[in-house]
Amino acid sequence: MPEKKTETKKPAFKPYKTTPASAPKSPRTKAIQEKSCGIILFREEKGERYYLLLHYPGGHWDFGKGHVEANEDEEQTARREMTEETGISKIAFTKGFRNAMDYYYRRERKLYHKEVVYFLGKTTESKVKLSHEHQGYAWLTYQDALKQLTFLNAQLLLKKAEKVFA
Repeated sequence: MPEKKTETKKPAFKPYKTTPASAPKSPRTKAIQEKSCGIILFREEKGERYYLLLHYPGGHWDFGKGHVEANEDEEQTARREMTEETGISKIAFTKGFRNAMDYYYRRERKLYHKEVVYFLGKTTESKVKLSHEHQGYAWLTYQDALKQLTFLNAQLLLKKAEKVFA
């Protein structure tokens, strides 16, 4: 019996969407604008760097951040939010590290466009006093933090932060 050959067709090229599914479908769709600031916070112990991750009630792990208030600059917001959320106030910012990201999300059937600006900050404090906004925290090495972070954009942000030390 002759061997039967089957030909497989390559699927037509489909470009990846560069925006999330929640992004507006039409340029006329208006999104509510939000801005937050946060800190990729780390401390050093015995030659090892540990990053602080917060466990949010929604189940995800991320860095601390919060909304900009009136008459506040980005660094003031980031520092205030970190202190409110963790009790940590001794923070030294790494000069030159400012990374902005944005994304869309929906809440109560409304579309939001959020910009979040992150700074890299070092602390000598290890004790965390969580606010009601979080259900847990962890100080993790770079590799463990990379695995624990829920969202890809946070993982990429941590990789950029770690490059500062390379």
